Amino acid sequence: MKIMAALSGGVDSAVAALLLKQQGYDVCGAYMKTWMNEDASSFMGDCPWHQDIIDAEACAKKIGIDFEVVDFIKEYREQIVEYMVDGYKRGITPNPDVMCNRRMKFGKFLDFAKSRGCDVVATGHYCASTENFDGTKDLLIGADPSKDQSYFLAMITQAQLQSASFPIGSLLKSEVREIAKMNGLPNCDKKDSQGICFLGKIKIQDFLREFIEEKPGDIINAEGKTVGRHKGLFNYTIGQRKGIGVPSNTDNKNYVVVAKDFENNVLRIDFDSPTQPDLWKTEVEVENINWINKTLSEETEIETRVRYRDGLVKSKFTPLSDGTARVEFSEPQRAIASGQILALYRGNTLLGGAVYK
Repeated sequence: MKIMAALSGGVDSAVAALLLKQQGYDVCGAYMKTWMNEDASSFMGDCPWHQDIIDAEACAKKIGIDFEVVDFIKEYREQIVEYMVDGYKRGITPNPDVMCNRRMKFGKFLDFAKSRGCDVVATGHYCASTENFDGTKDLLIGADPSKDQSYFLAMITQAQLQSASFPIGSLLKSEVREIAKMNGLPNCDKKDSQGICFLGKIKIQDFLREFIEEKPGDIINAEGKTVGRHKGLFNYTIGQRKGIGVPSNTDNKNYVVVAKDFENNVLRIDFDSPTQPDLWKTEVEVENINWINKTLSEETEIETRVRYRDGLVKSKFTPLSDGTARVEFSEPQRAIASGQILALYRGNTLLGGAVYK
């Protein structure tokens, strides 16, 4: 079996390639070049892609595998950047990292790997897969609870999982670092990347200003009183406390964003309270449901993860006749935004994902 490792320049993907090589697989490596690498203008600030390519190539040389840089600038703009910008224009909060895995790493990049004669794409995700008796595969939570990245794979398909390898899923981050050092990988001490997959250090609001016109409007509190002016709704997130521009009240309670009314161009704020219905929810509706393996067609008790860093929550999943579903949480969940991803689990198995309506 020939495997193409998606080398990002980071230590995780490098160790993934190294382990496969040591296990005797026929491995090659490739760096996926995104549009932002080429299109970076003055507003982007520090763009580390040059160093990432240098690091990825140096690791491939050390491991002893072929390496190439793949140009997906056009595809990335169409599949990820336009998806994100369009979502914010429509008033929802998209998740480009989740879509990058479905559409790019295990979409366009996997197609490219197969065109090079490879059967599988390997990544440095902290998750794992297991094969069932019927030949299907399940995707499992990674062994390192602080690094588990299964959430970001909630929208991949069974066919994509069949062609995926996650060599470091059974390891802790500290073990990955140690393996890199023991084998002399040149990026063994490199810091992990942060933020959205292609933005680097730039704030998402700064990026969006290049594509979305700012339309100032009123900030209205729970009593219906106008208490300030916002700079454009895309600059704010549900649950945001800081940077609203409205001071706390006389009881020293801080306002938070509870809703973005795009129809009236109004930012709605209130005080953070478990009884605030827009901010804390015990029930949501989801759409665009993706099942990695078996479909849940009846009311079922499962676990959900409402965002990447949150823990698993016991939930009741109820399919609806129109293809959507209702999810009831065992305890209220804060700051759920339309367009974001809800990951669906049963124990350590990732069942799939859905999009908040």
